[in-house]
Amino acid sequence: MNILLLGSGGREHALALKMSKSPLCEKLFIAPGNAGTAQCGQNINMGVSDFQQIRNFCLENAITLVVPGSEEALVNGIYDFFRADEALQHIPVMGPSKEGAQLEGSKAYAKLFMQRHNIPTAAYREFDESNYEEGVIYLQQHSLPIVLKADGLAAGKGVVIAFSHEEALSEFEQMIKAAKFGDASKTVVIEEFLTGIELSVFALTDGHSYQILPEAKDYKRIGEGDKGLNTGGMGAVSPVPFADATFMKKVEDQVIRPTIQGLSDEGIIYNGFVFFGLINVGGEPFVIEYNCRMGDPETEVVMPRLKNDLLELFQATIAGELKSQIINVDERAASTVMLVSKGYPESYEKNKVITGIPTPTDDQIVFHAGTKLQGEEVLTNGGRVLAITSLAANLSEALAHSVQTAEKIQFEGKVYRRDIGYEFI
Repeated sequence: MNILLLGSGGREHALALKMSKSPLCEKLFIAPGNAGTAQCGQNINMGVSDFQQIRNFCLENAITLVVPGSEEALVNGIYDFFRADEALQHIPVMGPSKEGAQLEGSKAYAKLFMQRHNIPTAAYREFDESNYEEGVIYLQQHSLPIVLKADGLAAGKGVVIAFSHEEALSEFEQMIKAAKFGDASKTVVIEEFLTGIELSVFALTDGHSYQILPEAKDYKRIGEGDKGLNTGGMGAVSPVPFADATFMKKVEDQVIRPTIQGLSDEGIIYNGFVFFGLINVGGEPFVIEYNCRMGDPETEVVMPRLKNDLLELFQATIAGELKSQIINVDERAASTVMLVSKGYPESYEKNKVITGIPTPTDDQIVFHAGTKLQGEEVLTNGGRVLAITSLAANLSEALAHSVQTAEKIQFEGKVYRRDIGYEFI
């Protein structure tokens, strides 16, 4: 197979490494990629939503599979673009149709989908410019805390938990009247606040059947003890200790199966990953959000624990034969620690020289996220720079190994958390 992987983060490095190890992989191209993906295949300077350039590249390089890593290309309709072009129709895109990607692209769409299929989620209302004043009254009467979500994609930053009515009203005004998140917050979803502990569950589906991948839990706050600003993720662990067989059966019966059945019943084309952002409320799973791709940094702990050949799973997905597959999981625990740039998630500097990245071993790999090559040197090129994933007999040992390596890797302004998975250790 000649594969084009779209993206440039730690998730894409984890996917690239996994696919490159498959005997089915002949050529692997990553657009635009990073310093880590360059070790798995060939980086191509091309935007993930430049569909015309992607089209030309696929035809010129006899691409036989396109794998979008992030949500951008999927929400923008890359699947539909390929299906509508006679020259591209033979090339499978590992991801949902534009409508299927609305599960992530629109919070309101996802909420209505969950309502239609009786999938447990927080009670909500949606508001926009047309019923803004009604929204103000609704907020004034709402119990605290209040969750406000920009309806569209806001790079993981469109969610606010307000602990006072004044804060909620201010954020509501900022989102709708001042376009705080641009078009993404033209519509705002207001949800009840659920108390519990979160986790991420992943399934691969052909739109009818599915296979469940290892679950994970990520850590969003910049500071230890889950304090400070929200980020794209400072680390992750897998497995999640409370996600035992009893809880996961509830997840499958109440969330995964009705979601896939709902997609099938509504004729929504969906071939690829479904990310279920869940919260465990007193032993019961509720859906916080859907994503139409793998999570980051969760992919950096999920892929190392997945023993299957990922391209074999993709082939079965394309053929509609996913039901016949058996998922094999490494019993070891995985912990990933993100090294980020000083100032992240706000303004930060790039182009800092990175040293001390170790050679991958059976129990540790450093995934590149925001990096680039300049000659022989690896430089920082983003807020989240590297993800250090370790595998061990338990989470405590895995974390200790990742932190050990985090101390050895050097670049100016390096920041990381030493307490990933703290509530389980």
